[in-house]
Order: sequence, then structure tokens, then C-alpha cells
Amino acid sequence: MTATLSPVTAPPPPLQRPRVIMVATGFAAAGSLMLFAGLFGIYLTLRASTVANGAAWLPKGTSLPLSQSNMLFATLLMSVVIVQWAVSAMRNDDRIGSYLALGITLLLGLAFINQTAFLYSIMKLDVASGSAAVLIYAITGAHIVMLIIALVFVGLMAVRALGGSFTSRHYDGLAAAALYWHVMVAVFAFIWMIIYVTK
Repeated sequence: MTATLSPVTAPPPPLQRPRVIMVATGFAAAGSLMLFAGLFGIYLTLRASTVANGAAWLPKGTSLPLSQSNMLFATLLMSVVIVQWAVSAMRNDDRIGSYLALGITLLLGLAFINQTAFLYSIMKLDVASGSAAVLIYAITGAHIVMLIIALVFVGLMAVRALGGSFTSRHYDGLAAAALYWHVMVAVFAFIWMIIYVTK
């Protein structure tokens, strides 16, 4: 009697990891966008009604220089490319490139905070001067808080990357941090246009 051999079956594909961190980041980003949508709505409504009544929106002597805000925007645009480089490098198993990109992203985020502090010092905008000042500081201050959250997120993912938690098959933590970073930069694009450009 001859033994019959059964065909060899291929091993099952590896299980797909649940993308919990991406979903959670998506919800956090959506919440942040809703917060800023409300702030922008209040700002634009009050500005339109103030101007319609013939009053000046910004207090006399206030300066919202465009060159500094342009540099803020350029810094964040550079960081968008670099944070995406970190994800792409990890996807291609280029760990050194990913570490370098994460470090530069953190550095650009800190540079943005420094530039914003300088812009605050030259704006000559007193909080007691009216609703324009309160709203400008509320919106830009909320954005700084969002940036600090993004910096902590990227920093934590950088520590995990240094610890070897990410590979070319599993890099969803870095992708989630990059997603939140992109949303933070998109929020500043609206701030730049609504507050600094159109004044």
C-alpha cells in the first residue's frame, strides 16, 4: 500500500494588526478641527459685525506683521515634508533616516514656538484692548497647545522608534503622529489666512 500525500498548503498570511492608534488619532484630529472651526466662526462673525458698524477691528497701534507669520508658515510647511519623510524612511527600513527626520521635526516645532513668542512681543496687542485681542490670543494660543500635543506625540513615537518598536511592516504609530502633525499644520494655514493675511 502506498501512502497518499496531501498537498502542502501555504501558511496563512500574518494577521493584520488593528489600527487603533490611527483611529484614535483621527478622532482627536477631528475634535481639534471642530474646536478651531468654532473659534474661526466666532472670530469672523465678530470681525464682520465690528467692521460693518464702522469701527476698527484691531486696536490702534497694533501690528500683525506678515513677514513673521510667513516664516511661521514656512517652518511648518518644511516640517510637513520632514515628518512624512520619517514615516517613509521607516516604511523602507531606513531607521537612521527616520531618526533624523523625527529629530528635525521636533526641532522645527520648537522653532515655531520660539518664532511665535517673538511675534507676540512685536504685535503690541493688549488683551484688555477688546475682543479682537482676546480672540487672536485664544486662537493662536490654542494652536500652540495643539502643537505641543503634536510635539509630545512625535517625541513618544521617536522614543518607540529608537526602542525598535517600528519596522517596515508595523509603523502605524509614526503614521498616526504624522497625521496629527499634518492636521495641526492645516489649522495654522487657516490661522495664517484669517488672522495674519486678511487681518
